Amino acid sequence: MSRLHRENHLVSRIGWLRAAVLGANDGIVSTASLVVGVASASAGSSEVLVAGIAGLVAGAMSMAAGEYVSVSSQSDTEQADLDRERKELATQPEFEREELAQIYEARGIQPDLARQVADQLMAKDALAAHALDELGISEMTTARPIQAALTSAATFAVGAALPLLMVLISPANLLVWTVSIASLLFLALLGAVGAKAGGANVWRATLRVTFWGAFAMALTAGIGAVVGTAI
Repeated sequence: MSRLHRENHLVSRIGWLRAAVLGANDGIVSTASLVVGVASASAGSSEVLVAGIAGLVAGAMSMAAGEYVSVSSQSDTEQADLDRERKELATQPEFEREELAQIYEARGIQPDLARQVADQLMAKDALAAHALDELGISEMTTARPIQAALTSAATFAVGAALPLLMVLISPANLLVWTVSIASLLFLALLGAVGAKAGGANVWRATLRVTFWGAFAMALTAGIGAVVGTAI
């Protein structure tokens, strides 16, 4: 008898990977855009650096709070659905068994076998069976608010630090170009790494994140230049 091989599916990474990529991407784009915008308004390097640091701290806190609130809402909804399902299993188990069997029938399983499968799964863990097949809630994709918040804040700070590093090492007259080009390279690398980790198309992800990063920085630089000239 052959031994079953172990499979490592990438969907198990979806929670932390989404938060990590979003945080780092937002850190690079928002901080680079802020730096480029302020620098385009003819501010000195020290003012640009202060603005960038302020953006890093504010952005990291905002990302953490936003992710925590958003994912907590998802978690609350999941828990409410599970509580409702738990009560229905306690009050009308036969209806829930039939409901589960119909789900399997809709997937192509013969009615008699579908009921056998429903019986066996409910005998082992009725709530887990309904959570997965009726509600679509699984251990791999369940909401984790604290993990998402910490991941987003940390990766935002790391992403934001990269444009700030360019401010420190760039000549003042080349600051806008240095930060812009370096940030686009960082975004391209981030897109490639995120796509690789998630099993997606590397080139498509890289082009997508680089294009929108360039658009954001160009728009901010233009506004900064107009405001700087007007003031």
